[in-house]
Amino acid sequence: MNSYTDFAYIYDSLMHKDIDYEKWADYIENLFIMYDVNPDLVCDLACGTGNITIPLAKRGYDMTGVDISEDMLNIAREKADGLDILFLNQSMTDLDLFGTMGAFLCMIDGINYVLPPKSLLTLFTKIKTCFIDPDGLFIFDISTEYKLKNVIGSNTFVHSDKNIFYTWQNRFIEKRKLSDMFLTFFVKQGKKYSRFEERHLQRAYSVNELTLLLKKAGFKSVDTYDELSFDKPKKDSERIVFVCR
Repeated sequence: MNSYTDFAYIYDSLMHKDIDYEKWADYIENLFIMYDVNPDLVCDLACGTGNITIPLAKRGYDMTGVDISEDMLNIAREKADGLDILFLNQSMTDLDLFGTMGAFLCMIDGINYVLPPKSLLTLFTKIKTCFIDPDGLFIFDISTEYKLKNVIGSNTFVHSDKNIFYTWQNRFIEKRKLSDMFLTFFVKQGKKYSRFEERHLQRAYSVNELTLLLKKAGFKSVDTYDELSFDKPKKDSERIVFVCR
């Protein structure tokens, strides 16, 4: 399953080709301004190797990064290079913090990995009732059902460069709204290649489904935007951003 154990060590080299994390940090800061919040303490859920946690820490926010993978966190700690960031090895649904935060983030598909809606409700309720300041913001994004069903779908993708070759085989299980992803990697180490596999499951949540869960958890307002935009999502949006308070 998605343990990110071996994958952790090649994650950045792959993800930085597709995602501009500095642009995401800019966007998050613009949301803070737009919603008139200035959080000192910010918690980045499913922070991975710190690709959003670290840029925000450099901008002066007191960051806490939470991730289920100790391997990903070890890389994040190395990359932090002396920045005062608290990294916690926890599952999001078992979140346990030392106090409240001015903002919570969960970016680049973290919510899609929480498969049972009941577990997602548990997470939302914990954030709202225990760990977020009264006027704090909860910002997250999802890969949409359109993307998981029609773009990733049941397709196979192949990637090859100088040091990494991988195949990415997918199937979308309509009845369960699940994207089942199976990746096989060959990573060059010296003159040989090491082979390892990863399986990832993501659930396709609709805006209505997530809004109902958020409202049930106690959030009063839920706004949605297209990816890195302040426009409303479209039918073919591949990523949607939620801003909740």
